[in-house]
Amino acid sequence: MPIPDDVTGEEIDKDVRQELLSLPKGLAEDVARNLVMVARLIDEDPESAYGYSKVALRLASRVAAVREAAGFAAYANQKYSEALGEFRAARRMTGGVELWPVMADCERGLGRPEKALEMAGAPEVHKLDKADQVEMRLVAAGARRDMGQLDAAIVTLQSPELASNSVQPWTARLRYAYADALLAAGRESEAREWFAKAAESDKDGSTDASDRLAEMDGVEFVDALVEDEESDEGARGETEAPVAAAEGDADADVDADEDQVDVVREVEEAGVEDGDVHGDDKTDNDDKNDDGDKS
Repeated sequence: MPIPDDVTGEEIDKDVRQELLSLPKGLAEDVARNLVMVARLIDEDPESAYGYSKVALRLASRVAAVREAAGFAAYANQKYSEALGEFRAARRMTGGVELWPVMADCERGLGRPEKALEMAGAPEVHKLDKADQVEMRLVAAGARRDMGQLDAAIVTLQSPELASNSVQPWTARLRYAYADALLAAGRESEAREWFAKAAESDKDGSTDASDRLAEMDGVEFVDALVEDEESDEGARGETEAPVAAAEGDADADVDADEDQVDVVREVEEAGVEDGDVHGDDKTDNDDKNDDGDKS
């Protein structure tokens, strides 16, 4: 797959670059450039990111960072079985636990929420850092909802991290998940409060909390571009209507003129025929007068 010239491979994380030192220099550069493309495209074009991950995987399948990148690319494309396999391979290579939450979410994607809950209670969770523990809590709450256990999902999300007033990278998503669960349980006033809190903490737009809040408040957003296009179409319609009317009037005038010409022509023809008849009568009368004179 083509890679832009401005992608050198130097953009990757230093830890990943360290892993690639086990490869020949030229190969390491090729792998690094493909990994950069995966990271660059995974959000906006996950399908292309998946393609670059497959290239990197073909070049260096024994590098843990490559297996991890392939796993996330597959995950972004909802290829959960493939993603889970790649994450397990990466974990075997590194012995780390940081992939535990996303592995559990793959189990959810495969329709196995019970397995995800089992992983949420495993000893590996205690080895996770704070951010990954929050991620694990989100996965567990999602699994509860998958099983129709809304109240349990709400309780799962209730935690010191949710109650904290400090804003962390995970804060917006945690508050959003809590608000969404409350709304699903019919607790609308509480849900609105937490959607507002999620929107307030969502500095990078990782959720649509603002839209959900506006929806609950009955606010409708109008697409300015669509509105302008509709206005233009309306203006064109108003312009075209008089033109069409004028053309219709012009056609009507032409038709009227043609009708008048036809009438005149008929009258003239009728006059010629009448002249012929009267002419014959006059000849007959003259003949009679001549006969009278002779008498």
